[in-house]
Amino acid sequence: MANTYTAVTKQDGGWWIGWIEEVPGVNCQERTREKLLDSLRTTLAEALEFNRQEAIQAAAPDYTEEPVTL
Repeated sequence: MANTYTAVTKQDGGWWIGWIEEVPGVNCQERTREKLLDSLRTTLAEALEFNRQEAIQAAAPDYTEEPVTL
């Protein structure tokens, strides 16, 4: 199941700038809107994986994982 996030984007001069609304620190800047959205997807995936690994390392060795749905 895919999760959906919100990209907030704007053009500033010759650059496109964007943020992922739900995840602080995920932001990018590119020359085209298409490249910006690709960069945001990549950066978001990397940030989520980093956060997962950080949480697991902090909780190790005895931890459980529970799904949380809003």
